Amino acid sequence: MGTKISKQVPPRIADVGMLPGNYQMIHYLTKSVFLRHLVSKKRRRMLVGGYDLDMSYITDRLLAMSFPAQRMRAMYRNPLWQVKDVLEMRHTGHYKIYNLCIEEHYDPSHFHGRVEVFPFDDNLVPPLQMIKLFCESMHAWLSVDPQNVAVIHCMAGKGRTGLMVCAYLVYSGMSAEEALQLYAHKRTTNNEGVSIASQRRYVGYWSKILSSPRRIGNGPPEVNLPQPCTRELRRIRLYDTVNTNSVYFVVTEFQEIPGQLYRPSTEVARSCCRPLKNGYQRSRSPRYYLSFIDNEEEGKEPEKEAPRVVEQMDTEKSFIYNETCLDYYFDESLQVTGDVRVIFYQKLNGGRLFYACFNTAFITNSLLQFSVRDLDKIGYQGKSRCGSAFCLELLFDPASSKLPLSPPVDDNELGEH
Repeated sequence: MGTKISKQVPPRIADVGMLPGNYQMIHYLTKSVFLRHLVSKKRRRMLVGGYDLDMSYITDRLLAMSFPAQRMRAMYRNPLWQVKDVLEMRHTGHYKIYNLCIEEHYDPSHFHGRVEVFPFDDNLVPPLQMIKLFCESMHAWLSVDPQNVAVIHCMAGKGRTGLMVCAYLVYSGMSAEEALQLYAHKRTTNNEGVSIASQRRYVGYWSKILSSPRRIGNGPPEVNLPQPCTRELRRIRLYDTVNTNSVYFVVTEFQEIPGQLYRPSTEVARSCCRPLKNGYQRSRSPRYYLSFIDNEEEGKEPEKEAPRVVEQMDTEKSFIYNETCLDYYFDESLQVTGDVRVIFYQKLNGGRLFYACFNTAFITNSLLQFSVRDLDKIGYQGKSRCGSAFCLELLFDPASSKLPLSPPVDDNELGEH
């Protein structure tokens, strides 16, 4: 790393006897390799200076680790004083810590004040603006001195940490998939790094808004943050559900708070998806939606003057009127903007099944679909509700169109053909 490793050693047992009783107990408990390995699971660990830490080098200048804890939490997380010793041994005066936790903090003075906080909730995603500020801060720090290193952590040091590490690797020139693969290999023993689908999705979003093509080492890319985009959610539908005749949902937006980076989730709607019945009458149920051809060929403008009519699955009555299709149709379209999460529950008062996060700026047509592998935190209860052809579908009104929609068609009419 270009710096000499000092000859510091961990405290001797004789020194430990001088500590107060509570701290003696914590010290001995933190020596329990079994407990700390049990908590870190498949994350790679480092043996440094007599310490066994949940810490990994992703590159020579990027370290990922779990939370540097104090008091009782230090029994199963990285003890803060051990993290400090290791960083002082290996990177004296050349390390900076990036804390992604909203749920826990520590005094930055432990690390000479070189701590920045970019907080967002566990198992969720950050706003793209936060990713931009994070990457710019890290790039500025690493550019000051070739010996500088960045240390990134959340609580467990895996999901949120992986998302932001991968975002910086993409910012440095890697593709999203290359970054995710490198992080998985360097941080875990089972090659499962960023495992939450929405966190992987946001690495992909981030990749799309950076200027390209680029090469590693050519300086920072241009970041083209998308403008806030409001879309109108018309329908939520779950295809091929099993072992249930109802699924409750909650739609939340990540609310911006002036002067703060953290964006808490704010509920904007909740209701229940139930079986769609043949012959059920519904006013204002558009049969057709307009979309526009998205020409992906480089150098060509999208064919905005060539609208096309897309027939939605409402006409496929032989499939959707099966009892395994659950549906909720908003009488008034629900407006959602920016970062959105849709959470599904087995009961009105709890029992979460799964959820999905997305950003409205990246919805390219009227349909947003998620398979089982695209859902977050789907455990046994969630999987037990999903058949082999399961699909979560969100239907939005067109973002823009120059032609009026076809007249509303009742589900009744569809059943008569």
